[in-house]
Amino acid sequence: MKQDSLELATRGRGSYDITERVAAVVSGSGVQAGLCHVFVHHTSASLMLCENADPDVRRDLEAFMARLVPDGDPLFRHTAEGPDDMPAHVRTVLTQTGLAIPVRDGRLALGTWQGIYLWEHRTRGHRRRITVTVVG
Repeated sequence: MKQDSLELATRGRGSYDITERVAAVVSGSGVQAGLCHVFVHHTSASLMLCENADPDVRRDLEAFMARLVPDGDPLFRHTAEGPDDMPAHVRTVLTQTGLAIPVRDGRLALGTWQGIYLWEHRTRGHRRRITVTVVG
């Protein structure tokens, strides 16, 4: 087993490719067959497996989420950190804070067009902590 922490400074709302950083933990683990678990330690950011070839896919997901959970919605009482505060929490609950990815032959067994992304839901940048655990 191997466990490592990654830190990522975001520039605000959007998706950030962390595939290579996670892959480096897997390759350094010595595990040939097993499972890689990725977990983000925040309530206003999430993780996603997403297409890595066309960035329009991630832009479209962001546009969909903005329509589904708009900033400043008067429905929300929790606005302590601004109009994007509660929408960021809702976005996180609707998505994923943990991913499980198979490890085969010492590498992430991702599909051809899959990448691992941190999805920042706040409008301003934050430092995000991610734990990667590899078991086999």
